[in-house]
Amino acid sequence: MNEARHIPVLLNEVLAALQPTANDLILDGTFGAGGYTRAFLEKGARVIALDQDPEAIKMGDALLAEYPAKLQLHQLKFSQLEEVCIEAPSAVVLDIGVSSMQIDSAERGFSFQNDGPLDMRMAQQGPTAADVVNGLKANDLARIFYLFGEERHAGRIARMIDQQRQHRRFSTTRQLAQMIEKLIGRKPGDHLHPATRVFQALRIYVNNELGELADALFAAEAVLRVGGKLGVVTFHSLEDRMVKRFFAERSNQSAPSRYAPVYQGPQPSFDLLFKGVKVPTEQEVALNPRARSAKLRVGVRTGAATHKRDPGIFGLPELATFEGIGR
Repeated sequence: MNEARHIPVLLNEVLAALQPTANDLILDGTFGAGGYTRAFLEKGARVIALDQDPEAIKMGDALLAEYPAKLQLHQLKFSQLEEVCIEAPSAVVLDIGVSSMQIDSAERGFSFQNDGPLDMRMAQQGPTAADVVNGLKANDLARIFYLFGEERHAGRIARMIDQQRQHRRFSTTRQLAQMIEKLIGRKPGDHLHPATRVFQALRIYVNNELGELADALFAAEAVLRVGGKLGVVTFHSLEDRMVKRFFAERSNQSAPSRYAPVYQGPQPSFDLLFKGVKVPTEQEVALNPRARSAKLRVGVRTGAATHKRDPGIFGLPELATFEGIGR
């Protein structure tokens, strides 16, 4: 095959960490354009790949035909990975966030670089970002923008949306982005568009991304074999903070209290493969600017029992629900 291939972020670092070999079973929870999966298959590993996006599954047909005995492809959320793990995998990899394929497709509504419907649904099911923007109360929108986008103008933007939608519903990406830019302003040379954080927050909320990540981490812990590795690539601080907390709690690396110096909880279910994170090289960032904020963390499954699934360890906020969205 001579066509250009998608190169996923931190591929070399992921391969070095997971070290896939012939007949290993690897679960790729975020198939996307198939970059990680292809690399694992080329090393001789068997792969179970998941993606909630039906378009990603369709794009995987060619790879499935190329490796019919080595690859299983399922349209599922990565939080559902336990449903397909009859055999304990030697590794689970999760590449969190929106894929380049989704960003570059205007009709999916993830980006305002090209105008499209205000959609943002990864699974192409359920309420859209337009439903959320036009349906939630202003104070609920403000919380979403602040908590999931870390947007300091969250209240102003939410009030503007509330005023504008009284006269005209928000329906397209450019319409929302232009109204935010008009409200906040933009200085010449500003690298970040003033609507960027709001779009991030809406995408996270519409797809319940942080809740799905929490469930996927718990599920990976449950299915991995002893010595199996969990590798997670994140792209912003909210996701990375969750993965860091998970590995810290599961490896007993959380800061001890001076009032309870003797640890009496469950035995560590993970050891850290390395301290801190792996980040892209300067060369990778030069070739793919979207890789700039990527971070890789990896844990190695011990023989200890699976810990209790307590979402409280992540400190996720309680938010208003919209037809089943939110927590």
